[in-house]
Amino acid sequence: MSVVMITLAENTVAMPRFLADWGLSILLKADDCTILFDTGFSFATVHNAGLYGIHLSAIDKVVLSHGHLDHTGGLREILRRTGKKEIIAHPAIWDAKYLKMQQPLATLFGNSINLSEEQMDGFRIPYQEKEEFCGIPYIRDELESLGARFRFEKVAVQLSENVFTTGEIAMETEYETVGPVFFTKDANGFRPDTLPDDLALVVKTSEGLVILLGCSHRGMINTIKQAQKITGEERVHTVVGGTHLLSASDERINNTIKDLIELDVQRIGVSHCTGFRASTIFLQVFKERFFLNNAGTIFSVT
Repeated sequence: MSVVMITLAENTVAMPRFLADWGLSILLKADDCTILFDTGFSFATVHNAGLYGIHLSAIDKVVLSHGHLDHTGGLREILRRTGKKEIIAHPAIWDAKYLKMQQPLATLFGNSINLSEEQMDGFRIPYQEKEEFCGIPYIRDELESLGARFRFEKVAVQLSENVFTTGEIAMETEYETVGPVFFTKDANGFRPDTLPDDLALVVKTSEGLVILLGCSHRGMINTIKQAQKITGEERVHTVVGGTHLLSASDERINNTIKDLIELDVQRIGVSHCTGFRASTIFLQVFKERFFLNNAGTIFSVT
């Protein structure tokens, strides 16, 4: 079986004419099935698919890794081109999701903003103290009128002979956490969002597992272990996608690398919420086993 992945939307691009867009969208072809994993933030997925001559109407299914707008914002434009389409996701994608950052952006991004008192004269380091909606930017009725047929599952779903969703990902490692800035809102106010809707796509191949990560809010290693559990396959050939290590501590990055080495992952392609710092460390450790997974990247396993 041949597995082909084409990254249609990501923060950076692999070649000219492609659009970069904060978020992620990957087209997966396996088992004679074409699956769109996430839809990016806005129009980039549609635009970049056109550059490759990909007809979005040929997509068999859409899988949403979670309900954040940078993974679901392109859904409306995609549905306008696909028409009626099954969309597999966790029911919590429709929670009212918010971002609440109670610390200066300089701290959130690894103290990358270092200014003296003199330099700060007339310049205020921004604080993100108010909540910001970060959920699906559309009303469900609108998407269904465009052809969305939602299938909500908390457990793993077999999409074809060798392709699965992970379902809810168990929090097994001691060091992987969702983080303090994500919240949901209901009639009683805000509460921490544990991101139960965070899931991944898994392909079982003769070379081992190929795992597509959306954002890995519940942890990159937790996600890999979940994939092993649902498939019964221990070997991991490729892990590709968002790892949510953008503002991770040295300890978390080092623990993640230690576990990836122990798991003997053959290829690691990072995207989106990994960050340049973690990406650089991964490159130094994994060398030729590492690659940046940008918009326009094509990767295959035969």
